Amino acid sequence: MTVNGLGLVVHGGHAEAVEAACVVRAWAAEHDVRCTDIDVWHDGGRHHSGEEVAAAGDPDLIVTLGGDGTFLRGARLAARNDALVLGVDLGRVGFLTEVPVRSVREALDAIREDRYTVDSRLLLTMRASRRLEVPADMERLMQYGRGPLLPPPQVRTDCEQDTDWGVPLHVTAVNDVVLEKLSRDRQVSVGVYVSGRLLASYSADALLVATPTGSTAYSFAAGGPVVSPCADALVFTPVAPHMAFNRSVVTAPNEPIGLRVLERSGQAAVSVDGQVRGVLDPGDWIGVYAAPARLRVVRLAPMDFYGRLRERMNLTDAPAAVADGTPPPLWSLTSPPPGDMAHLSMPLLAAQRAQGKGPCTDGTDGVAPALEESVFPRHARDGGSGR
Repeated sequence: MTVNGLGLVVHGGHAEAVEAACVVRAWAAEHDVRCTDIDVWHDGGRHHSGEEVAAAGDPDLIVTLGGDGTFLRGARLAARNDALVLGVDLGRVGFLTEVPVRSVREALDAIREDRYTVDSRLLLTMRASRRLEVPADMERLMQYGRGPLLPPPQVRTDCEQDTDWGVPLHVTAVNDVVLEKLSRDRQVSVGVYVSGRLLASYSADALLVATPTGSTAYSFAAGGPVVSPCADALVFTPVAPHMAFNRSVVTAPNEPIGLRVLERSGQAAVSVDGQVRGVLDPGDWIGVYAAPARLRVVRLAPMDFYGRLRERMNLTDAPAAVADGTPPPLWSLTSPPPGDMAHLSMPLLAAQRAQGKGPCTDGTDGVAPALEESVFPRHARDGGSGR
């Protein structure tokens, strides 16, 4: 890929991220690539993603240096500009980020030399019954101990709007859109609609709509299912609902989910990827649906989502099974799969093919040690790579 412009999103409070940013800038200078820091905190306020990417010269690659929160900031910028995003891991969880910080130069070389693939992820956007705003008194309260809030979402001018279908907003969610209560002693009452049809009315602490990428974030903490990031779906999960039906609902990507604040409810806050973007009054509603754009994430090695899930979630085995040791791979890695299975995703086989390796020669069905270290570096096998 010819990289003409590179946008850099850095966790300024992390010394290692600041140091890694110097490495990225040096690489950009060596290859005559325009490199611009995108600092969403500058000038004492927050800026719209469109303003930020325009100020950065519309980069075609966004590099994030930090944890998953930093990645989310960079991902929203990349989606706004249809740019690729590369996440460099310096956080504690690292579900979203792709490469360890020590490999940032090698990762940039791989992108420049077309030694990468693109992981396409579903994003969420929304319409609302009115423009979203955060009341001034609430904004002052929420700013205590942290930076300023994001500005209210802009209205999309390229979409039709009317009183029936609501106001289309410039909102991009990588993880989730959440409708949550504002008063500690009062739950929010919400009517939940799927494809325009009422599913149920809930009284709950919050109700959230997540992407497959966000299924291991807030939705997971609320008891929602783990969904493969390769899937296209919307995941609705109620948080502490006062009703017998407390299960998540997974809808198809073309089935929007609507949330209407009921008349006897208190006010509700709308959060996008953990950032409060507005407050709804009783009678207001939002409609959450798959965005036309996709997030394009740089992938440098075959994705082993379930291996990382096992490591990150510290999945333990039943004591009776532990005595048998770690089970070997279910299917052989020494020969190609039969024809009826050739279309299936096998990350370890893909890793071998990517490295041009033949069958393992150590007499096992596992990945040869040298191959495992080269394709899945220890960082990735310890669960630190992207999802």
